[in-house]
Amino acid sequence: QVQLVESGGGLVSAGDSLRLSCKASGSIYSINLYAWYRQAPGKQRELVAITTDGSTNYAAAVRGRFTSSRDNARNTNYLQMNSLKPEDTAVYYCHIRGNLEGSGYRAFNSWGQGTQVTVSS
Repeated sequence: QVQLVESGGGLVSAGDSLRLSCKASGSIYSINLYAWYRQAPGKQRELVAITTDGSTNYAAAVRGRFTSSRDNARNTNYLQMNSLKPEDTAVYYCHIRGNLEGSGYRAFNSWGQGTQVTVSS
C-alpha cells in the first residue's frame, strides 16, 4: 500500500504563508489524482484543490491564494498557502489515487493523517 505523511502545518497570523508537504512511500507505478481537503471544527471535510490529467481545480475560497503541486522525484505533493485568513483554519488532508507497481497494477487510494493549520486574526 501507499502511506502518506503530512507536515508543514502550524500557527500563523493572517496574511502569512505556509507550505504543506505530503510525502508518499510505497511502490507507486502511476498517480491519476491528487488532492487536498480540509476540515474545520464542526464542519464537513471540503475539497481545497484537486489535480487530474495535469489540470488543477481549486475551491473558490482559496483560488488565487493556494497552489497545489507535485515533485515526482521526491514523491511529494505540496500545498502552498499564501495570504492566509482565519477562515482557513482547519485540519488539512492530502489524498492520492493511483496504481501500484507489480502484477495487475493494483489501484490504491490513500489519505494522509492530517496536519493542523491555525490562522490567527
